[in-house]
Amino acid sequence: MNPKDFNKHVNHPLQSFEWGQFREKTGIKVIRNDNFQLTIHKIPRTPWNIGYLPKGNLPDEKLIEELKNIGKENKCIFIQLEPNVPALTSEVADSPREALAKRGWTPRRWTLENLGLRHSFHPLFTKYTFVLDLTKSEDELLKGMHPKTRYNIKVAQKHGVKVLEDNSDKAFETYLKLTSETTKRQKFYAHTQNYHKLMWQELGIKNQELRIKNKKNHDSKFLLHDSNRLTAHLLLAKYKNEVLVDWVLFTFKDTLYYPYGASSDQHRETMASNLIMWEAIKFGKKLGLKKFDMWGALGPNPDPKDPWYGFHRFKQGYGAELVEFIGSYDLIINPILYKMYKAGDKLRWFLLRLK
Repeated sequence: MNPKDFNKHVNHPLQSFEWGQFREKTGIKVIRNDNFQLTIHKIPRTPWNIGYLPKGNLPDEKLIEELKNIGKENKCIFIQLEPNVPALTSEVADSPREALAKRGWTPRRWTLENLGLRHSFHPLFTKYTFVLDLTKSEDELLKGMHPKTRYNIKVAQKHGVKVLEDNSDKAFETYLKLTSETTKRQKFYAHTQNYHKLMWQELGIKNQELRIKNKKNHDSKFLLHDSNRLTAHLLLAKYKNEVLVDWVLFTFKDTLYYPYGASSDQHRETMASNLIMWEAIKFGKKLGLKKFDMWGALGPNPDPKDPWYGFHRFKQGYGAELVEFIGSYDLIINPILYKMYKAGDKLRWFLLRLK
């Protein structure tokens, strides 16, 4: 299958051909058809699996039947779908719910139970994200920010914080170090270092340039932004030669994404994170991108006690639009095992929180 041809039919990094290649490197089985790819994840110590189809298109009857067959062939208990479809969109009537109703589906509490789809008990993607319009001028973007955010950007500039793109091996090692520090400090679970290393080897722009240079009749310069290829960039903020913040940014189609970030606990008074976000916005504009998807947010009325509240408010300060997606659904292949898995998963997360 040709990567460029495949990518023409998908609209999110996690559906890109390059992401599938990376996941295969991690030992995960990847299944593709003409316009979607899903991954198969083994349940430890069992012969059973879970399918995962993130950020795909709006599911129709044909897709559901195809996924059911894939699930049965691969011993999946269920397949989790998280469509890349806003809850309100002009592309399909007034809403995805109306579009599904026109296809003969009668939602029950918006669970699509007649198709075997139920709300996932543990979504992997947040239902909301912040999306910033990069077609606005820099002055318009600054005016749209919260006053405190603009002030913090100026604080970082006065401290002499510098932000640059550095895709070197040394910079990536610093990113891994800061990622380890951040997860320990903020007490959350993250991907392993091996996961991040394989991601960077497959998607990092430096490594993609090296691969392209070895092919005849290609110019590596186009990789500054090839809209039909998923590419990762490393942006870092330095203060007196010390890296305080390290971000991995994705570029795909017309959108910039912020999937991974790490920071030091030192010199927090410099507001380096505020400046790196502003420089990331300008980086996206420089590449001619139209949108900046900040990769997740809480809902419209977040609880200040939520552990992610601070991160939500940080993103909100840049004047981005809060976009709601239709959510996460499970296509149940084996109802009996699904109930058992659901109970076991609740116990697992309870024990992880205690830990």
